[in-house]
Amino acid sequence: MCFVPPGRSAMTELASMAVSELASLIESRRVSPVEITQACLDRIAALNDRFNAFVTLDEAGALAAAKAAEAEIVRGDYRGPLHGVPVAHKDLYATAGLRTTGGSRVLADNIPEHDATVVARLKQAGMVTLGKTNTHEFAYGPTNEVSLFGAVHNPWNTERISGGSSGGSAAAVAAGLVPIASGSDTGGSIRIPSSCCGLTGLKPTYGRVSRAGILPLCWSMDHAGPLAHSALDAALFLRAVAGSDPRDDASSRAPVPDYAALLDGRIEGLRIGVPRKLFFDRADNAVAGSVDDALAVCVELGAVLVPVDIPHIEQAAAAAMVMYLAEATAYHDDTLDERADHYSEQVRTFLELGDQILAKDYLHAQRYRTLLGRTLVRIFEHVDVLAVPATPVTATPIGCESVAINGVDDGVFGALLRNTEPFNLSGLPAVVAPCGFDGQGMPISLQIVGPAFEEGRILNVIHAYQSATQWHARRPETF
Repeated sequence: MCFVPPGRSAMTELASMAVSELASLIESRRVSPVEITQACLDRIAALNDRFNAFVTLDEAGALAAAKAAEAEIVRGDYRGPLHGVPVAHKDLYATAGLRTTGGSRVLADNIPEHDATVVARLKQAGMVTLGKTNTHEFAYGPTNEVSLFGAVHNPWNTERISGGSSGGSAAAVAAGLVPIASGSDTGGSIRIPSSCCGLTGLKPTYGRVSRAGILPLCWSMDHAGPLAHSALDAALFLRAVAGSDPRDDASSRAPVPDYAALLDGRIEGLRIGVPRKLFFDRADNAVAGSVDDALAVCVELGAVLVPVDIPHIEQAAAAAMVMYLAEATAYHDDTLDERADHYSEQVRTFLELGDQILAKDYLHAQRYRTLLGRTLVRIFEHVDVLAVPATPVTATPIGCESVAINGVDDGVFGALLRNTEPFNLSGLPAVVAPCGFDGQGMPISLQIVGPAFEEGRILNVIHAYQSATQWHARRPETF
């Protein structure tokens, strides 16, 4: 049985589809991987200049991989729901023969010889690599304004930030240039752009996914994961990439479940812990209100809300900053000495500040990190998940350094990172998903956090919510 060519209107609709929808079309041979790949390439050609999401495109390689996938499927060698589906990779991920710059002049001509483990595992699952997406230089910022290739623009409003540092991946998926993309998350760099662009973004448990071949920011806080349209899509991605890797000593040997099979959409009796301090009381009223509305939906589905307190949570930002500064500067130490002028002023300043971090500062931060982790373990003895706003504000205008939150000025960097950083420090899994829009038409997102290695649990909460609502199905006017 060969593939049945779709009509023109069907081809146009491909750009808005989730991975799970495309997988169904491919498996039933109603649409071929080549047609999907070409539809993505056509949209990139037409729209990428508007968003600056893709920085490197492998058109010939993508079409060759799509043709190979099509041939395999036709002869009955279907690998599973990712087979023949296009994917893009954040420009921190090593891609053999395809440049990987980290968004920096330092690596402008870097062409790796080997794939990152995530890239290799997705290829093994049959995915088609389209190219590389823009990133805040070396992942060192939550706005994606600073890059060798320039700022990324939000598909919901091109005058707004995409969020960072995986901003190119977020803009590419939100704009329908690719159905799913990889990202990395050190302080929120998957979840912040997912929130800003109205996507489902997953930061797995520390060690759940190998970081081998991904340029590091902060070794002890870096995580790899997907930016997608739905919890189901994120689950399919995670199943393909999770698991132990000898190339990453921090990767876990814990068994990898079939995450998609865990998404039954049932949350009756689920205890949702709601920590108001910091997460809600310093969030914009529209954001907090939309998240509360989302939690009300969860209650209607049978969940129970439980007030919780996380002692000393306000210290998380300072501890995280010490970790970034110290570990990032250690990684860039030699290069910064040799080629300081190749870094942007912003990133160079951060790296130079890292030289001022004392050993005692780093140890104090580590002590706080340990205490926070133990506190969260105790909290999860009484609740099943935590729920907070993904970010306290929606996407800010490009170039703005401060933002008013309920009439009080706050720094953009600090505000964007405030609700995500604690769960990088703890290494716990966290997922964000859209739950509304503010008065300017910008997405608002809910964040669900779970115990270590309970990605299936938190994804199922979002799956239940997405089964009852349609916020995740909304698309920008580019469609």
